[in-house]
Amino acid sequence: MFRRTDTVATLATALVAAATAFVLTTSTAAAAAAAAATAPGFLAGTDLPPHPGSAWYPGKVTKGLPEFAPFCLEGVLPAAGSWHRTFGTEFDTGAVQVSVRSSSASAAAKLVGTLERKVAACAADWLRTTPGGTASWEDYGTLPVEEGAHVYGVHTSIPDSEPGVHLYGIGRDGSTVTVVKWGEMGDLSQAPVAAFEKTTTTAVNKLNP
Repeated sequence: MFRRTDTVATLATALVAAATAFVLTTSTAAAAAAAAATAPGFLAGTDLPPHPGSAWYPGKVTKGLPEFAPFCLEGVLPAAGSWHRTFGTEFDTGAVQVSVRSSSASAAAKLVGTLERKVAACAADWLRTTPGGTASWEDYGTLPVEEGAHVYGVHTSIPDSEPGVHLYGIGRDGSTVTVVKWGEMGDLSQAPVAAFEKTTTTAVNKLNP
C-alpha cells in the first residue's frame, strides 16, 4: 500500500540530492571564477636574457592586454582571461609577456596554434604592407616543458632605419597560455636564442606554481 510517509521520504531524498548538486555546481563555478581572477605566475627581470649594459626593469603584472599589442600578434590575443607584464632596459631592448587563462585545455591548445601561425607568417605579412622592406624569420623548434613551447625569431628592416629583431616564446601549461616577446635593434645573428629558450622554459614553468 502507498503511504504518505513514502511520499515524504522520497521528497526529502530528492531535496537532499538537489541541494548537493547545487553545492557542487556552485563550488565548481566558484573555483573556476577564482582561478580566472588570479594572475598566472610571471617572469622576473632576472629570467630574461642578460643585457650587457643594463639591468631589466619589470613593470607590474596587470590584468588585460598591453596598450599596444606585441609586434606580429596584433588582433589574436584575447582580452578575456589575459594578464601582461612589460620589461625595459636603459637601452632599446625590451620585452613583454602576455598570459591567458583559457576556458579549457582544448581552447588553450587552439590559441597556441593561432599564435604560432601568426608569428610564422609575420615576416611575409609585414613585407606585403611595407614596400622596400626586408624581413626574415626562423623556427628555433620546440621545448620539452609542460604541454610544450615553441621559439621563433623575426627580423625586419626598412631603408634608412635601424633593423629590428624579435624573439617569441609561446607555450602552455594546461588551460593557461603564455607568449614572451623580446626585441631590440639588430638581426637574427645577434639574437640570444639559447638564453631566450631558457626564458621561455621558465615562463611556462611559472604559469601554475
